[in-house]
Amino acid sequence: MSLSTHTEVLWIDTPQGRLACSRWFPGNNSQQPPIVLFHDSLGCIALWRDFPQQLCQATGREVIAYDRLGFGQSDAYPGALPPTFILDEAERAFAHLKHALQIDSFVALGHSVGGAMAAVCASRYRQSCAGLITIAAQAFVEARTLQGIQDAKVQFQNPEHMARLSKYHGDKAPWVLNAWTQTWLSPTFAGWTLEQMVEVIDCPTLVLHGEHDEYGSTLHPQRIAQLPNGPSECLILDGCYHVPHREAPEAVLAPVSRFLAGQ
Repeated sequence: MSLSTHTEVLWIDTPQGRLACSRWFPGNNSQQPPIVLFHDSLGCIALWRDFPQQLCQATGREVIAYDRLGFGQSDAYPGALPPTFILDEAERAFAHLKHALQIDSFVALGHSVGGAMAAVCASRYRQSCAGLITIAAQAFVEARTLQGIQDAKVQFQNPEHMARLSKYHGDKAPWVLNAWTQTWLSPTFAGWTLEQMVEVIDCPTLVLHGEHDEYGSTLHPQRIAQLPNGPSECLILDGCYHVPHREAPEAVLAPVSRFLAGQ
């Protein structure tokens, strides 16, 4: 399927600050539940690049992406990121987005820590969530995850890496980096698991994970795929690392399109 799309950019007011949001609409006037994207620890709308438009064209569904508070074009986060930030995203920011856009039913799609947020949203709003899709999501704090973050922390000592981060997050870039590295490397976060935050997931679930993911072994998708009560599918993507939707877009778009066609 290849459809023309148009985009809308808007702001969503919350008690904590404004959130930047973008919507991609297919040309078929689809009434199917929209796909809501949850970005990764260093991500934002712009870093999804052309994936939202590709997803909109491939599935024929509206796609919604937003910058979490502290990221991209959204307002700065007030203080340090708390260890409860994954649960907070579902109960605060997403709740405001859902209300502002009058979303009755949705498909949650998250990358990396955004996958954990998507899973929590699928649980918290299970009457509204029509499907859950995770890409390279973490389910617990693994040694490989911590090593990958330590390696990235060293790389960001290079001014060129910070300059690239600033391109997307402006003067919030140092906060964004610290929110990722300090939170995950903190001893207080070491015992975190996705199972602690997910009560019930009733919707069909698709779990995608790169075979060479540098931030998590295949134990993560295996555990995530066991969370739903309903049908779930786990796919390990050959040759992919942590960002398969950029590394091999069709390897993600094809199974996502098949999955959603059955919903």
